[in-house]
Amino acid sequence: MPLDYARLMALPPMEAHREFTWKDTILYALGVGAGSEAPTDPGELQFVYEEGLKALPTMAVILAAPGLWQADPQYGITWRQMLHADQSLVVHRPLPVQGRVRGVSSIDGIYDKGAAKGALMYETRRIYCEVSGELLATSRQGIFLRADGGFGGNSEGAPAAHATPERAPDLTLEAGTRPDQALLYRLSGDYNPLHISPKMAALAGFKAPILHGLATYGVAGRLFVKHLCGNEPARLKRLDLRFSSPVYPGETLTFDIWREAAGVAFAARVVERGVSVLRHGYAEIA
Repeated sequence: MPLDYARLMALPPMEAHREFTWKDTILYALGVGAGSEAPTDPGELQFVYEEGLKALPTMAVILAAPGLWQADPQYGITWRQMLHADQSLVVHRPLPVQGRVRGVSSIDGIYDKGAAKGALMYETRRIYCEVSGELLATSRQGIFLRADGGFGGNSEGAPAAHATPERAPDLTLEAGTRPDQALLYRLSGDYNPLHISPKMAALAGFKAPILHGLATYGVAGRLFVKHLCGNEPARLKRLDLRFSSPVYPGETLTFDIWREAAGVAFAARVVERGVSVLRHGYAEIA
């Protein structure tokens, strides 16, 4: 069954509710590497110790998500071939460390790249505090539907990526990942077997289970909070990037960073393989 474009674009907003505790906040931080290199450092402890606990701003991308709704066969999506293509997050208010949130998700567009190239689907989710009704964050994700191109849709109009400066970077930072990081990160809610099952990874064309794209995204956010925001999470206001290649758990990431007027542009590569894994990155710093 081919992708049903009309049915997908006619979907009403999907609403999800999530209650989370301080333990969930700590689990997320551990899953993106907080405390892995300096577990007693005060800047790291603020994300993993309940005394004075703060939430990493990138945690918003996992809150009140609608789940793996794409697996419903009525939509014609080959969900086992999906990959995260890009991620954008705008943080409107500092995230609470526990509470109830409401997410409202909608499909912005689906772009047909052809039968051999797949399709791109963009979704936006707005995350609200259930108690106050305040908008906490806006998350937009692009999903690469590798096996669902050629349905006859428009190929143009997808959101443009942030331009990477054509000069030497102003700063280079490094961040490691752990061999078991995908096992821990998945407990924050993404149970796609691609990230834990060698069999499923092989069926998807990978040599081993890959790290969640949003785990790599969280590693970038943690790194920037530490080195660009003075370990003040409220200063990270926006984080956009495009995934260009998967990361395998245990690999080391090198970030090239270019300072701009309101933030930084960035890109990242895996040290061990020399492969670009993050492109067209942009972080807005208060």
